Amino acid sequence: MLRILIADDHGIVRRGMRSLLEAEPDIEVVGEAADGREALRLCEEMRPSIAILDVSMPQLNGIEVASQAIRRDPKLRVIILSMYNDESYIMRSLLAGARAYLLKEATEDDLLPAVRAVADDKSYFSPAVSRILLNDYVQQLRRRGGQDSWELLTTREREVMQLLAEGNTNKEVAGKLNIGVSTVDTHRTRIMQKLDLKSFADLVLYAVRKGIVNSGRPPAPSGVVEDADDV
Repeated sequence: MLRILIADDHGIVRRGMRSLLEAEPDIEVVGEAADGREALRLCEEMRPSIAILDVSMPQLNGIEVASQAIRRDPKLRVIILSMYNDESYIMRSLLAGARAYLLKEATEDDLLPAVRAVADDKSYFSPAVSRILLNDYVQQLRRRGGQDSWELLTTREREVMQLLAEGNTNKEVAGKLNIGVSTVDTHRTRIMQKLDLKSFADLVLYAVRKGIVNSGRPPAPSGVVEDADDV
């Protein structure tokens, strides 16, 4: 049973999400919060599997709630809700430990797929967010003359990168690939160096742009290359 906490300062939004989630037989909404402080308290008290947090909440914003709640309970999975499709908000959310970033305007369509993906230790982004990230990535490739840094990675490094981007720890990656934790750490360091990535948030964003993780991204708009390998 997935135990879900919903935090949003608008009661009608909370009720809508609760109704959608509780229609699923394996989902239980264990609590609701109207502000960030209450959300943080309930995360600690109720120990939900997944916390759905609005970015803009009184007393404490959703990104800060995510950061503090995950620090206290590393097993917690966080979905961020936002009105903003700005990449800076996405990166801040990822740095805080969120696994999914949904635009409020598309919550009804994205909520259940996001919950399922996050419950499976994967990442998920609203299609509109993924489109922004993909388009930006393609533009970067064109500015670099079409060179695709993905080709710099070995087969094993690609395997490690996908598992990391899906939210697995170094130890979990080691177990799944039957290699040592130190070997995973070495691969991770090389991946970051080869792709010129500075943080885990950069790694996840790169994976989204490449379609490596379950991002919910739509087909590329007309005139945009769908796979960066084709550039």
